[in-house]
Order: sequence, then C-alpha cells, then structure tokens
Amino acid sequence: MLADAGWVVQDNTATQVDLVSHRGVALREVTVGAGRADYLMYVDEKLVGVIEAKREGADLAAAESQADGYVQNLTSAQRFSAWRQDLPFRYASDGGTTWFRNTLDPDSRSRRVFSFHRPETLASWTREAEEDLQAPTFRAKLRWRLPSLDTSTLRPAQIEAVTGLEQSLGMDKPRALIQMATGAGKTYTAVTFSHRLAKYANARKILFLVDRNNLGAQAKGEFDNYVIPGTRRKFPEEYNVQRLSNGAELEDSTKIVVSTIQRLWLALAGKPLPSLDSDEPEVAESDQPIEVQYNKKVPPETFDLIIVDECHRSIYGKWRNVLEYFDAHLVGLTATPVAQTFGFFDRNLVSEYTFEQAVADNVNVDFDVYRIHTEVTAQGSTIPSGVTVPVVDRRTRRQKYEELDEELTYKAAQVGASVMTKDQMRLVIKTFRDKLYVEIFPERAKIPVDKRMVPKTLVFARNDLHADEIVQIIREEFGRGNDFCKKITHKAEKAQNLISDFRNSAELRIAVTVDMIATGTDVKPLECLLFLRDVRSWAYFEQMKGRGARTLSRAEFAKVTPDVGDKTRFVIVDAIGVTENPKVDAAPLDRDPVQRQSLEKLLRNAGNGSITPDEVSTLAARLARLDKQITEEDRLELGKLAGQPLRQITRGMVDAVSVDAQEAAKARGGEKAVYELARKSVAPMAGSKELRERILEIRRATDVVVDEVTADKLLHAGAVVISRDDAEGVITSWRKYVQEHQDEITAFQLAYVNRSVTPREIFDRLKEIARRLERPPHRWTPEGLWRAYEALDMAAGKRGVKHGPADLVSIIRFELGLDQELRPYREVIEERFEAWMLRQEQVGVILTDEQRWWLEQIAEAVAKNVRFDTADLDHPPFTQRGGTDGYLADFGEEAAVRYINELDQELSA
Repeated sequence: MLADAGWVVQDNTATQVDLVSHRGVALREVTVGAGRADYLMYVDEKLVGVIEAKREGADLAAAESQADGYVQNLTSAQRFSAWRQDLPFRYASDGGTTWFRNTLDPDSRSRRVFSFHRPETLASWTREAEEDLQAPTFRAKLRWRLPSLDTSTLRPAQIEAVTGLEQSLGMDKPRALIQMATGAGKTYTAVTFSHRLAKYANARKILFLVDRNNLGAQAKGEFDNYVIPGTRRKFPEEYNVQRLSNGAELEDSTKIVVSTIQRLWLALAGKPLPSLDSDEPEVAESDQPIEVQYNKKVPPETFDLIIVDECHRSIYGKWRNVLEYFDAHLVGLTATPVAQTFGFFDRNLVSEYTFEQAVADNVNVDFDVYRIHTEVTAQGSTIPSGVTVPVVDRRTRRQKYEELDEELTYKAAQVGASVMTKDQMRLVIKTFRDKLYVEIFPERAKIPVDKRMVPKTLVFARNDLHADEIVQIIREEFGRGNDFCKKITHKAEKAQNLISDFRNSAELRIAVTVDMIATGTDVKPLECLLFLRDVRSWAYFEQMKGRGARTLSRAEFAKVTPDVGDKTRFVIVDAIGVTENPKVDAAPLDRDPVQRQSLEKLLRNAGNGSITPDEVSTLAARLARLDKQITEEDRLELGKLAGQPLRQITRGMVDAVSVDAQEAAKARGGEKAVYELARKSVAPMAGSKELRERILEIRRATDVVVDEVTADKLLHAGAVVISRDDAEGVITSWRKYVQEHQDEITAFQLAYVNRSVTPREIFDRLKEIARRLERPPHRWTPEGLWRAYEALDMAAGKRGVKHGPADLVSIIRFELGLDQELRPYREVIEERFEAWMLRQEQVGVILTDEQRWWLEQIAEAVAKNVRFDTADLDHPPFTQRGGTDGYLADFGEEAAVRYINELDQELSA
C-alpha cells in the first residue's frame, strides 16, 4: 500500500536510511521513547506522521492509541527533525482497513480511508497549514473561513440548502443530503456552494457526478454560465471545469470535474472512456465487474467534495466502492429520496423543498391528470388460432411471419412489451389528438387553427421498438412529417442534438423516449407527458413527472409555443394506468457491491450448493429486477413452481445476507454458519431444476408479437375526479389526524384569533402545518383536502378554484366546529370586506379612488396571507404607489393606522 501511494519504504539502518533522495520515506521499525513505531513518515526530510500496522482483523482503535503514544514520546533527535512536535498525520492499518487522523483539523477525529495519502499530498497540507495558522486545513476552513452568503441570486430554498450544507460541513459530517423539488434549481445550488468551497475553503477538486452522460454537458453548461455574485465574471474565468473524457488526464488546474460514476470507474480501472458525445451505456451491466484498485493518477485524495446529482440506487450497491474509494465529503442532490437514500447519507437531511412548495412559490407549475382508458389496455386480448402474425426480433428488428397453432391470449401487462397491439396505440393517439383542444387544453380552442400548435409533448414508451411504432403512428394520425415527431433514446442517432431541437425548436412538437429524458434533462417548454408505459417506482415516476414542471419566462415560451401566454400547468395523459398504481420502491441492499456474474451461473451455483453470500446478494438483486419486468402470468407460474412468490424468495435472500443476520450467524457458528444461512435462503431454487430453467427462459425471451388483428375500443377519456369512496377515506383519516393533534391545531387557532403573535408568524405557522401534512404517509395538500370535501358535498363555494395554505384556516375552523359551513377563505374575506365597505358608506365615510385601492389591496393580502403585516406595505403591489410613505400620504397617519387595525380585525375575525 505504501509503495502504491508513492512512499519509499526503508529499514532504519545506517546503510538503508536515505531521506534526501526521495520525496516521501516510510522508515520501518523505528525506536521511540515509548516502544517501536512500525513506520515513521518523512516528507522532504521532515518527520510528519506515524503508522501503526496490525495484522488483519486486529483492534485498530487500540492501534490508534499506540500511534498517539509514539507521537508523545519521540526522541530528542526525532523531535529536532519533526515538522511539528505534535506530528499531525496518524494512521492505523491492518492492510485491509486504514484509519487516518489529521490533528490539524478542528475537533479532529479518525476517518476511514482507502489507502495512505501520497507524500505530495502531505507536503501540500503542511504548506497550507503554514500559510494559515488559524485555519490550517480544508476542514478548518469549512468551519471558520466561509463568509456570509450573497443571497441576491438565490431563491429561499437554495439559501436554505447552501447554509444547511455549510453548517453540516463545518461540523465535519461526512455525508449530507439536499432534497429539492425537480426544477427548483439543484444544479445552480450546487454550483453556488462549489464556488464558495473552492474560493474560501481552498477545496482541491470537486467532483460532480451525473446520472447519465447526456446530463454531463448540461451540468457543465450550468458551471460555465454561472455568474459569480458581485462580479460580472463567469465561473470558468476563475476555475477550470472539465468533463472526464478519454485521453485527457485530470489537470492540476482543474477545480470541477463532471462525470458519470461509470466513467469515473473506467478511469480508475485504467480503461478507455467512451467519447463525450456518446449516449450509449458506458459500462455493460452483465460483464463489467466493479472492483476498485489504487490508481496513482487518481489517488483517493483527488477530491475534497463529491456531489451526486439525482443520487440514485446504484450508489448504494454496485457503484458504492467507487464513491468510498475517495477521501471526500459526499453530498447528495435529489427530488425523490427513498429510504435507502436517507440511510446512505446517514439521515443527514440538510434541507427539504417539496414539489408542492415549489408550485406555491411559482418555481414549478402544477399539473392535471387526463385518463385515456381502452379495453386492450385494461384487459389484454386474444388473437385467434390460424392467424398469421408478424414476429419481430427486438434486437435485430428483423420481422418474420408465423401462423399461430393455437390462440394467443395476452394480458394487459404484456401490451407494448411482448405484444405490440397496433390498434391500441393508434386509438390512444387518435383520442389524444381529438381531445387535445376539446378537453386536455380547451383554452386553446379559441386560437385560429392555422396558428394552433400542439403543446410540446413527451411520450414514454416501453422499449425502443415500442417507441418506433409510436413515432410512426403519431406522424400518421397527426398528418405530419418527420420533423414533427421524433424518437429520442440512447439508440437514436445524435440524441444530444435531438434533445436540443426538442428544447428550442418550434417545429419538433412531440418526442418519444424510453428513459433518456425521464430524469434530469431540462426541456422547460414541455406541457404534456403521455404515458404508454407503466412505472412501478414512486421515485422514478416523480422524476418523470418533473420533466413537465419546469417554468420559463413568457418570452422564452413564446419562442417555441407562441400565442398561448405563460406556461401555467402541464398535463399527465395517462393511457396505461400509471397514476392508479401504487408506486413501489424496491429495497436494494445497503452494502458493498459484488462482481457481476451471469444469471445462469448464479442459478447453477444455487443448485449445486456452492453459492456464496456475495453471490446470493447478486442473485437477489437480479431476481428483484426480473420480478419488475415479467408479466403477472409469468409471476404466478414461477410462484407455483417455487411454492411461494418470487418476491418472497428474494426477500428471504436479502434478509439472509444482511449485516445483522450474517453477524448473528457468525456468532453462532463462525463462517460456516454464514454460508449455511446463505445456502438455505436459495433452497426453493436449489430444490427445483424446473424453476431455475423457467427463470432463464423468461429472462432470455426477446420476441415481440405484433397484433394487427385486434380492434381496440375506447372505454373512457376524461379528467380524473376523486371518487366518493376515496374522498370519505381522506376525510376520515384527516379527522383522525385533527383529533390526534388537537393541541397543536387549537393553539394555532387561538393565536390566529387572539393575535398573540405577529401576522408573519401566523402565516409561517400555517405553512409549517401545511408542510407537515404534505409529508408521507398522508401527503395531504389544501387542494386535495378541499377536493375531498367537495366530492362529499360538504364544501360551499365555486368549484374548480385552486386552494392554498390560507384555506387550511377554513378547514381547521370547520373541523373544530367554529364555522358551520366550509367556504373558501378568500370568499369569506371578500364577503367581509364588502360588508365592511358598505358600513363605511352607511356612516358617511367618503373614500377616494386612491384610498379604495389601498384598502382593496390590504384585503387581497389578508385573503392570501391570512393576516395583514404592515411590513407588506414595502413590497409589491404596494410599492407601485410609494409603499408605506404613499399609504400615509393618502390617509394621514391617524386614519392609516386605524384602517389597518380595523381591517385586520374585521376580515380575519
């Protein structure tokens, strides 16, 4: 390990010691005052550190104490040659695990590292310490050198994220998670704190990991276009930004490196990297073992910070070793954290910003759901025997014709996967076309036909072959050419150019994809998402949904979709039932990844009893993925052969290789018990050759039947309305919640009525209640609760009106029995304001037009924010007429104060 890291190991003898000829020397078996140190570390002839080496499995905590003891008991000659009397760099290692402590750090503590740091690294650390005695290290600068944040270009959620992360880094927490709604500016936030860490904490290098290669260019563009606050300079004018590419080594001057984790591993492994414009998967999943070896060109200390954008499941398993190779803080960015996300980042959630909050802040636009329901989609179909059908090989696209010897019945889940039902696709597209300006976007029916443009639409297909068929049908049904609708998948030529065209071209209106644009990729003018594939992961569906939520200025929108004004919403057109299915997120193992092997070999090892715990882990992951891909018919067949559902087998395997289960087994009977536990978990497969063979047959299936016989029938197309049963369930759960949290809700109501706190505090409390309701398991929003009351005919007022946090006041008062009727808060305020104005006229008060304007705006503020805060006078719309000064000028000081107090009391009583 020492030699790999650039150290020259020498014996402490007169003929062997040579500190002059080498940058870094590890002197072996050196006597100190308190015994014999395994290694003393010299850099540029100065003693800087110590290593206590142990046999594998030894107590490294005790070894760390030994190393500390050696430092305290150096000989006088050793002290004379030491860089500092208290040697800062201390290691304890058993050859497999290495712990490191840098006593220059504030409140220094040991951390696990992949290997010893290079001599050049320790030399640079000593120089930095000499240049800044008060904050001598990166971690010290994180605590003491970060100045106040310039918030002029940041949204509130971004400010919270940056400050929360910097507080976490200042405490030297190794991992942190930022949850921010899709479209809320995660990358801009990351660029902001990256610049601050580079400038003020002297970060050596920062790695920005993207989910897919096509997002690398997008991320680099964010860095390149970032304008440094308080200046007119852009990020690259101060720091170099580099994408990891073939043949290009990391330059010393590079501060930001953008890459996928696959490319990073290829670089560590010394393998050639694909070109930057390649959109193909960069590592073949079946034949690329994920092993990490020391690389002197990219040592573990290369990065001080690693940002994982759209942090996804692969970091918890297969690619985890790549991340943990580096001695760096880890920061995750995601809109859709799942349980494994929180676990991996040590539950250190430094900021949270939900989709609903983003909509309320106009950072995102809200969405509607439109359902297209067909018979084949719901039930599948049957092709009679004797019919000759086209059969297409999914890999080669070659088509052959086969006569069916017996009728072919297929389930709904097979549509678009193993059976391509053309009329089903055509009926969905025709319905979408016919309803587009009638029910989906009815407000655009008034636009002249010759100026009417199809909203930018993204269609999600099952696979590449499915996408090809959809593209052809869309062109035919809309009567348009190739430039109107295109496929954008990894297999499409020049996919990056197509994404750019879809984002910026007025001509390309519909794109069909499988998953290339499903996450991360920004196409802000998107207004419609058409689902022709199901999604079983809640997190993935939320990412896909986020493609339509982006906002943009009216001018930007008009460049690609003119004559419609602002983008105010997007529509999910559900033609498969994706919005009706529970979104299940599989639970991968939170452990080190293992070498990938073929499914056939893993099943063979399960059958002959030679399977290892690591192979059980791999097999469990493969079967879990297979269980997501197969039809319900296949699932039932496998369950019958196994005597239990495939998912139950997989769960048993996962439990058997968990850390707790393995440690318990080892305590009972050593390694033999661990292996026995793993073998027992695969007993259903070991005892059934037929089961193993059927699993392989299902996995290898590639043929797709094209159904040209079945004529599909439209069952329903319309907006989704909450059912009465669902509404009753929501209200029952909500009332139970009110009872369980009555003290908190009553306290809010009393503060609201008695005015015991400021208006701003009232609204903040209300938003906090709303945020709490939005979180799992309830996920209630004011809009959703109100719709439930409406469905049960318990809410008065105009239907179809949007409802926000202020309406929670009406809902709470109704449930507490304070109001006999549930009415929208705004409607109540407007009615009270009209009554108050009428009373003013009746007592002879004459108001000028200017005064009426002020009072109307105050009433509007109460309707929106629950109470009126005088500080609002210095914000729009009041600043249009001079703010506080203008208000005082139009009323006079005495009347100005009286009217505010009276209106606040009357309207929010």
